[in-house]
Amino acid sequence: MSDKLAKLVDELSTLSVLEAADLVKMLEEKWGVSAAAPVAVAAAGPAAAAEPVEEKTEFDVVIKDAGAKKIDVIKVIRQLTSLGLGEAKALAEAAGSKVLTGVGKDAAMDAKKKLEEAGAAVVVE
Repeated sequence: MSDKLAKLVDELSTLSVLEAADLVKMLEEKWGVSAAAPVAVAAAGPAAAAEPVEEKTEFDVVIKDAGAKKIDVIKVIRQLTSLGLGEAKALAEAAGSKVLTGVGKDAAMDAKKKLEEAGAAVVVE
């Protein structure tokens, strides 16, 4: 790998999940492409006439309950979103708050894992 590419990889590794998702959206718009993996549909008999079902590509990470370790959950929310302390606290305290919206599956699952490790009850929608 060239030095230029290695530096770019290092720089991109410092982005938060939310910043990385924004970067993907910006690149998709600029280049007129989609980062979503193409969905292959196997056609067999009468099922071939059915419309292909699109796989969900954007997910929301929702806190159902912050749990007993609310301070740890607030810290994770701040890491994931770069929000201020007051905003992160409000998200943690309000059941049903969306911490991340419209992120990829990997990013959503990573955020869910981190929030659950901090003690929150989380769902990915």
